[in-house]
Amino acid sequence: MNRTIRSITRKKRNFHLIAVLLLPAFLSFSFTEAQTAQEVIAQIKAKVEKVNDYVAQGKLKTNVAFIKAPVANVKIYFKKPNKVRIRNTSGISFIPKGSVNISLDNVFTDIDSYDVIDAGRDAKTGLRIIKLLPLNDTSEVVLSTLYIDDSKILVMKATTTTRDNGTYELQMTYGRYADFGLADKVIFSFNTREYKLPKGVTFDYDTGGTKAEENKIKDRKGKVEIDYSDYVINKGVPDSVFQ
Repeated sequence: MNRTIRSITRKKRNFHLIAVLLLPAFLSFSFTEAQTAQEVIAQIKAKVEKVNDYVAQGKLKTNVAFIKAPVANVKIYFKKPNKVRIRNTSGISFIPKGSVNISLDNVFTDIDSYDVIDAGRDAKTGLRIIKLLPLNDTSEVVLSTLYIDDSKILVMKATTTTRDNGTYELQMTYGRYADFGLADKVIFSFNTREYKLPKGVTFDYDTGGTKAEENKIKDRKGKVEIDYSDYVINKGVPDSVFQ
């Protein structure tokens, strides 16, 4: 009898221990689920707003069918609210027009101009999906869809559809600068048909193939990848950089 009582008591202690160990994870899960889409966006905005400006070093890789560009060392300059400049130390950086979208800062700076819509979670990744619909019918941005790790308060992917510059997708990987919402790597994807070349630069799509083959090249997805090696944050960036 005493042995049976001791066995039952031991099982109760083990159950209580497991419950105590699982409680923090349960509370964390419950907290993230209890947050509204507006609260999640507000937390991301608070993180992004810590950055007034930065100068970053990185390597830029351009993967576009009709452009042969080597991996380039670049400097990326940012200043609130939405000034972005990418300088290639070896020549022209082929970034599509509207490349300000390579940063989400401009979206969160003007977040009050969007209707925030909770779209649930992604079935594969479990990321929170939040859609931003501009309140202004004439806005350049038609729709932005954010895929958010709401346990870390980080946007992992964003798809933005614009009126004049097609649809862009950003994928972010974070590391040392995650507390500022700054990525270690950004992959910027776009449709090459909507690719806007820098002023004064033109390319011949003629590859010797048929018109249909040339159109296929134009319809391929293009990618610009930036691997950031270092950020200098909130040390001041002069306006002359962006002129």
